[in-house]
Amino acid sequence: MAKKIKVISILAVIFLCMLLIKIFFSGNITSVEDFQKMMKGYGSAGPLMLTFIQAFQVVVPVLPGYLGCAVGAISYGTIIGFFCNYIGISLGSIIAFFLAEKYGKQLVMDMFSEKQYEKWVSRIDGKKSYEAFLFIATLLPLFPDDFLCYFSGLMHMDRRRFVRIIIWGKPWCILAYSILFGLIK
Repeated sequence: MAKKIKVISILAVIFLCMLLIKIFFSGNITSVEDFQKMMKGYGSAGPLMLTFIQAFQVVVPVLPGYLGCAVGAISYGTIIGFFCNYIGISLGSIIAFFLAEKYGKQLVMDMFSEKQYEKWVSRIDGKKSYEAFLFIATLLPLFPDDFLCYFSGLMHMDRRRFVRIIIWGKPWCILAYSILFGLIK
């Protein structure tokens, strides 16, 4: 399973890079307004694509989530960008949790380094406050949220608690990114 995810992620990154190179060299995008116009040209499919990409980037952690948050807020404004990012990242986080729960440690070890895994095991081992830690981690920018979603699936954490932590913890950092990047015009 992890090898399939890696192959898909590599192909997706290659496709996105080729698309970005094509857009860059086309000369059609010379300003933020041009970028916004291009993204809005996709109609209602644009926000749906953004939501899907944000979910995908959590399940296949290749790109940092704040890049998608920036694209969403710049393309669709603070509010629509926020909702696309929040829904996508939350869905991806929940999918990552369930994948780890179903496929176990080997999937997580195939997707992340053993060093990273061992670091978090040693930090968490024997602590009663993992859920509080996870909630705080979801609030903070630039934290390894994607890894922690997978890791949480290995912790035999209650599914409902995990979903509540994601639903209540994720929006704040995403909102901050959306407001910050939404100011770019």
